[in-house]
Amino acid sequence: MTIIMLILGLVFLMPFIWMISASLKIEEEVLIFPIQWIPESWNAVTNYKEVWTGSMPFLLLYWNSIKVTVLTTLVSVTISGLAAYGFAKINFKGRDVLFIIVLATFMIPPQTLLVTQFLLYKWLGLYDTHTGLILLNSFSVFGTFMLRQFYLGISNEIIESARMDGAGHFTIFYRIALPLVRPAIATYAILRFIWTWNDFQYPLIFLRTESLYTIQLGVQSFADEHGSIYSLMMAASVSAIIPLLIIFIIGQKHVIEGIQLGGVKG
Repeated sequence: MTIIMLILGLVFLMPFIWMISASLKIEEEVLIFPIQWIPESWNAVTNYKEVWTGSMPFLLLYWNSIKVTVLTTLVSVTISGLAAYGFAKINFKGRDVLFIIVLATFMIPPQTLLVTQFLLYKWLGLYDTHTGLILLNSFSVFGTFMLRQFYLGISNEIIESARMDGAGHFTIFYRIALPLVRPAIATYAILRFIWTWNDFQYPLIFLRTESLYTIQLGVQSFADEHGSIYSLMMAASVSAIIPLLIIFIIGQKHVIEGIQLGGVKG
């Protein structure tokens, strides 16, 4: 079984390995078949130098993506965490009905809302701004549902004891509930970071000024500008995934804890 999983893992890694290999080659060697995994002519310095210091402001695109992704993650985790706590631990009239309505919106494909969102953002003056892009991804039904399931695992007796001691809901949320679901918060934060960093649809539709472009639009523009120069495209793609690898390496412990915690509760 271990050997089978190892083989499957290598199969899934092959596109990633090919991307790295292609980013180190001269263009003529990229599409040679059978694939030459180790380049015969190393061109890494030229490829990455062209990406980072060429005509496209790659560093600015990087900064735009970091800015939008970090702020979106912070806002989304805060909103989803507060909403999940409210749906799980605060009794109010119509709570369950409201939660079902919120879940029902999860069944609506995001693409069906694009025209309405576009018109609304034009009216609000949020079109072609990073603020609008951040708000688009800051409200997550999935995040609310996921974190609510973890909050439900917290004993109500703990909450009631804190209320009897005079603690309000915000104090209970910040000092008691939040630390207990920290692995779940970290897991959702990593997922939201990855989703936002890789998002191509919203920046494509809601950004028009090139100085506001995120790295995903930048890579696309890079491909348009240089045609089908795959070695440069792969070098840009490898550069684009570095933050994702860093975030996952840092947060993988919390992700594993979150999965284990969810498995125990299940």
